[in-house]
Amino acid sequence: MENNTLGILTFLVVIAVYTIAFKMYKKEQYSSALYLIMLGGLVLRIFTALDFHLHPWDERYHALVAKNLLDNPFKPMLYKVPLLDHDFKNWSNNHIWVHKQPFPLYSMAASMWLFGKNEIALRIPSLILCTLAIFTTFKIGKILFTTRVGLLAAFLFSINGLIIEQTAGRVATDHIDVFFFSLITIASYFLINSVNKSSRLSFIVGAIITGLAILSKWLPALIVLPLWLLYALNRLPWREIIAQIFIFIGVVVLIVLPWQLYILHYFPREAAWEYAYNKKHFFEALGPHGQPFYYHFAKMRIIFGELIYLPMIWLIIMAFKDFKQHSYSKIILTTWILVPYLFFSFAVTKMQGYILLCAAPIFITTALFFFYLKAMSTRFPQLRNLVLVLLIFLPIRYSIERIKPFSKLERNPDWVSTLKQLDLNQHTNKIVIFNCKYPIETMFYTDFIAYETMPDTDKLKEIHANGYDIWVDNNGEVKDEWYALDFLKFVAISQSNK
Repeated sequence: MENNTLGILTFLVVIAVYTIAFKMYKKEQYSSALYLIMLGGLVLRIFTALDFHLHPWDERYHALVAKNLLDNPFKPMLYKVPLLDHDFKNWSNNHIWVHKQPFPLYSMAASMWLFGKNEIALRIPSLILCTLAIFTTFKIGKILFTTRVGLLAAFLFSINGLIIEQTAGRVATDHIDVFFFSLITIASYFLINSVNKSSRLSFIVGAIITGLAILSKWLPALIVLPLWLLYALNRLPWREIIAQIFIFIGVVVLIVLPWQLYILHYFPREAAWEYAYNKKHFFEALGPHGQPFYYHFAKMRIIFGELIYLPMIWLIIMAFKDFKQHSYSKIILTTWILVPYLFFSFAVTKMQGYILLCAAPIFITTALFFFYLKAMSTRFPQLRNLVLVLLIFLPIRYSIERIKPFSKLERNPDWVSTLKQLDLNQHTNKIVIFNCKYPIETMFYTDFIAYETMPDTDKLKEIHANGYDIWVDNNGEVKDEWYALDFLKFVAISQSNK
């Protein structure tokens, strides 16, 4: 089925699901409305995830490392057998791979162990976690404000275009960021709910999930602690607050520390470099990602809709008013949004996915502002109604632009089919492919070793002498002298994509 046909069917199904959800909401059947919103969000994510190929940045690298963990779970690797010299500082071409924290990688590996080594299995953990984040966004909105606010926030979360694309692995930082912001949202719910329900178990679960968030993308996950503290003020005695902070720190350390000690012991060179590299993000422009201070604030209008600045300004004003009245719900939202935004704005290296840990509070703020504006008396009802419509319509438009349900996309490229067929027909000998346009993807889809470059003749002879069959990807850039080497086999892989 072509993408645009499937896209039209998906679009119609999602419209029907959200329409029924709205009817359930009008009948005050809020649980039914929530589950339908989650279903609509899941359908959108599944549709977008049905790309039967790996995406270039960064999904292919995460996929290959996760696949290799199935063969050796105690040794994270990109190239399992590095036949050519490599720089351990180059995360896109090295052997030991500790460039990212491990929880998303092991989750993807577990999914592929259960469902097979394929693209869809790779994406299942992100689909599940992101759908759970829709649910917990509703719960947080309901606890802090009202059920209506929670439902609208959940809807906005379910249709956000960038989040859906990241869940499908289509854009940079992909599943790592999906794990990160989803776990932060889920942890925030459990921590806040622990106060609301006086549940020590809920608090410990929240701490455990926070530890897993740190094991997804490091220490900014600790934003959940001040959020919990703000909610606990005036609700818990100080002795209990201090005791729970120590419990939180203890649980998080128990979750996070073992992996750090493990890689420092077994892979000290690579681990030390990656810790140093992480710090460079704050002080240096890494790759093409050096951006001005205002980058994330400018991107906000694209990610969340052009009118997003209205609810943001309103939130800050209302948070100051609430502070005087010792009410902290809006201060929680303000903290959850502004602290990460300012932190990542001061960092020199910037990417749009970095601030998605603020997605849930931004959706809740938008929903809160929507109902505030709707209830407000005004001499300009037409203008107010236009703003209300645009607060919802602009994110929907952005979602359609991102998901591309009506576009003809190549979702099952020929070169992937060629690789899978080559893998099925391979001989018992070890195989390495040079001059390969898709080396990382080739190693995911096959048991071959693949390099984009071509070594010199002496190195080729050495590799062949070590028992490898050497194939050359005949991608239109083959040199004449290579044909003189009778032990080389020429195969057409990337040509099938031209």
